[in-house]
Amino acid sequence: MASIESLDVRPIDAAHSDAVWPLSIEAGWNQNVADWRFMLGAGRGFGCVGPDGKWQASSLVLPLGQKLAWISMVLVTRERRRGGVGTGLLRHCIEEVRSAGAVAGLDATELGRPIYLPLGFRDLYEISRWHFDAAKAVAVAPPAGISLRPIVAADLPRLALYDRPLTGMERPAILVHLALRQPGRAWIAEDAAGKIVGFVLGREGRMATSLGPVVADNEAIALALIAKAAASAPGPFIVDVPVAHRAVRAWLEGQGATTPRGYMRMTLGEAKGLDDPTHIFALAGPELG
Repeated sequence: MASIESLDVRPIDAAHSDAVWPLSIEAGWNQNVADWRFMLGAGRGFGCVGPDGKWQASSLVLPLGQKLAWISMVLVTRERRRGGVGTGLLRHCIEEVRSAGAVAGLDATELGRPIYLPLGFRDLYEISRWHFDAAKAVAVAPPAGISLRPIVAADLPRLALYDRPLTGMERPAILVHLALRQPGRAWIAEDAAGKIVGFVLGREGRMATSLGPVVADNEAIALALIAKAAASAPGPFIVDVPVAHRAVRAWLEGQGATTPRGYMRMTLGEAKGLDDPTHIFALAGPELG
């Protein structure tokens, strides 16, 4: 079993994006090179290389404010698995987060959760990943007095201010990146006074368009936003939804969506507001929070 001390842990930076991308391809994940480039530019990557100089393992710490950091992209090639490399990199990330005085958060797969629990991570809430090919023609109207429109650059500072208290995350760079990267999937909901009451963002992936994050005052607004974003671009789609949101689930089932896998949101320590999915209707993705 590998320890942190025995691992040759090396920094992964944005310049390595093309070289490290094959790790997520081998794992069957949806990230593309643009995702890797953004994450490695906004966060800190750590990994191991083989004798041939190719990356054999990766991990990532993405700060979401001074008190929270997201651990993700813990990937190991088939030939290096079951040797403790992944756990060693995870421990390295945990120490990075602790040294910054922050709480570590992550979204665990069913296989990953048994590894995280003995390390002190605790469950917050369950998430289902849904896949569907396309949105059906019937639009979902927002509640009375609520209007939807495309997000523009002037909305971005307001978006971050709206997002922070409802999600417990400080992620203005993520929101700006997603809004500018895929403006056709970026929609905002406002009340009659022009106050933000919800938003949806999205991004293209290697295999499907990812819809999220979706943050809103209530589920009816969130559902109108999800339907609007799905109708604004061709599928297939992936959307990660907390299981508490039954109306969103019912709509997805009506689109013929299936949920082959799930996640558990977990933290190592207490993070204010992070355990409440009331206003979080879709994740930015397990890698982004």
